Amino acid sequence: MSSNGYHKRMATPVMNAPALQIRIKKVHPEAALPHYAHGPAEDAGMDLRAVERVVLSPGVAQGVPTGLAIELPPGYEAQIRPRSGMALKHNITVNFGTIDPGYRGEIRAVMFNLGRADYVIEKGDRIAQLVVARYESVEWVEGEDLADSQRGAGGFGSSGR
Repeated sequence: MSSNGYHKRMATPVMNAPALQIRIKKVHPEAALPHYAHGPAEDAGMDLRAVERVVLSPGVAQGVPTGLAIELPPGYEAQIRPRSGMALKHNITVNFGTIDPGYRGEIRAVMFNLGRADYVIEKGDRIAQLVVARYESVEWVEGEDLADSQRGAGGFGSSGR
């Protein structure tokens, strides 16, 4: 919990667990807050919306603005993920991205048009999902040997087709 009180947990009646409160800022007046389509008991991701019209040309990556900036507490990240319906219906995807707790700039979804024709994103369209997750900091312990495992060094394709 931070001293400003924006990272405290509040009771969530649906899930019977406290909800993490995260400070958010609209950097564009028409920005929409991330929203669970079916509520937090059924959705892990919240919809992010575009704040401007963007034309996605085939094969060209573009950062689509959401008009939002967030203040994540230490130990948390926000993940930007694709919307499966856009991928299946329109060949549009989003580069999986991580928003670190120290980042305070505008959230942009890096989008790709995998189709053959331009695709227009209109202002207000749902473009990606945002998932907030805990992470652990890591301290590497270098050594000469690693513990044995059943898989061992088996990599790509080692579990079969």
